[in-house]
Amino acid sequence: MAKANNKVSASKHPEAVPADSKKNDPAGGAPEVGDSASVAAQEPAEHDSVLDESQVDPSALIGDGVDSHSVIVTASVAAQTQRQDNTSGTPEASSMLTEDRLLDQKKTAEVPEGFFQRLLYELSFHLINVGDSRAARARKDLSSRIARPFDGGAMYVPVLTRKGGVGKTTVTTLLGMALAEVRDDRVIAIDANPDRGTLSERVPRSTAATVRDVVKLIAGIRGFTDFSELVSKDKTRLHVLASDTDPQLSEAFDEDDYNVVADAAARFYSVILTDCGTGVVHSVMKPTLERADGLVVVSGGSIDEARLASETLTWLEANGWGDLVRNTIVVLNTATQGTNVVKLEEIEDHFLSRVRDVVRIPYDPMLAAGSIIEWDRLSPFTRLAARELAALVVEGVADQSGR
Repeated sequence: MAKANNKVSASKHPEAVPADSKKNDPAGGAPEVGDSASVAAQEPAEHDSVLDESQVDPSALIGDGVDSHSVIVTASVAAQTQRQDNTSGTPEASSMLTEDRLLDQKKTAEVPEGFFQRLLYELSFHLINVGDSRAARARKDLSSRIARPFDGGAMYVPVLTRKGGVGKTTVTTLLGMALAEVRDDRVIAIDANPDRGTLSERVPRSTAATVRDVVKLIAGIRGFTDFSELVSKDKTRLHVLASDTDPQLSEAFDEDDYNVVADAAARFYSVILTDCGTGVVHSVMKPTLERADGLVVVSGGSIDEARLASETLTWLEANGWGDLVRNTIVVLNTATQGTNVVKLEEIEDHFLSRVRDVVRIPYDPMLAAGSIIEWDRLSPFTRLAARELAALVVEGVADQSGR
């Protein structure tokens, strides 16, 4: 190899293809390198920079009598070459609309969350980004679990109990708010209590309409705008459909009426929560369970409340809902009387032997008032418990149905 005469040229215009480059091809044509390749000239031009032999890896030097072709393959050069060659007015392929061509992208790193993480980021003039704090990562992970998408139509989740006063309506509201705050789709809670439910009193009431109005006006409900006029709305985007305030009318809300309301809601909402009445044998319970993709059973922290909740599971198993029981989430409302003198861990262990998971709802002054629930004013522990409940419900439905 004659090293003394070897030079390597680095062309500043690698896309240029000289007309006489075909002479280097024994077949009389340019070497085939694909549509996205360009052949560099063999002789360095005046504006080319020449590298000394000592600056080049000896293995890269070209021996005497060996033809060489410098090939540079890049997507941007390929797109530019194709655009330059497209002088005949031939329509471009859709693949030419690349992000590199159309967007002036400037990647900006996300600002870390957490006091010390953000402080370090600012003091280093945005040069040091150690990422989010552990608490921020946990919160984002929980939100992603709640926001998990699923296919296959609306998701029905009844909330029930056999004993009144254990917080069933409160749990329904908390679950709905936790879902609606994070998810991109719509969430509605339907009050199907035959004995004058109070679900609509947990959110600001924006309409006097009830489930009875949906049944009466069903023929005229053609779109979401029509339906949304019949529900109340919370700041978290939770929609609530109230039950009748007259006990005689609410008693008349039967299986057929519930099916009408549920079918109408499924046209516009992805998650449908049902606040069932006290007990499990009223007329609306059958269609509610038939539609259920998941189930939430609420129990207080006292001995008799826990027993009734366990008996509810037994009744469901005896009536053919064993699979639903195994996918159930039991909520322990620790704000009820007797909680402080009961071993809650033992109650949890009992239910964990029968259901999918157990979530504790801590005492919260806002919940104890029995009035409108404002999500932002709840205790952080209460919000965390509600979000955990929402994540478990979504995961249970998605895993059970394969969505």
